[in-house]
Amino acid sequence: MNRRKLLSLLGMSPVLLTGNPAQAGQTKHAAAPAADPGAVKITTVNPKGTPPSIQLIPMAPRLDSLDGKTVYLVDTGFHGSDALLHQVELWFNRNMPSVTLVFKRKAGPYAQDDPPLWKEIKEKGNAVIMATGH
Repeated sequence: MNRRKLLSLLGMSPVLLTGNPAQAGQTKHAAAPAADPGAVKITTVNPKGTPPSIQLIPMAPRLDSLDGKTVYLVDTGFHGSDALLHQVELWFNRNMPSVTLVFKRKAGPYAQDDPPLWKEIKEKGNAVIMATGH
């Protein structure tokens, strides 16, 4: 292949072939007419925009202990999350038998809300372990 074409394809100046590095960074450009800096006005818009205000929601109160409490194990349908939660269930049965476990599969796809399940957990549960994946 022609070295000149190869350098052009790589975005380098063929002047590199001359061996004079001082000229390598110089390229030939047609001289642009000088414009009056005040003649052109450009108006731009910030692409970030104005973010909406954020409503802070406090974290749920922490439990002192799980003894005698009900913990919901919620499977979101992510691949393998049910197997993980069954292992968590086995651990609780061996190490904390006083904890009541309720295994539930969330309705719908991962990001879809499941109000009946959240209502049940608020009424009957004390804690949740939710397998969300990744």
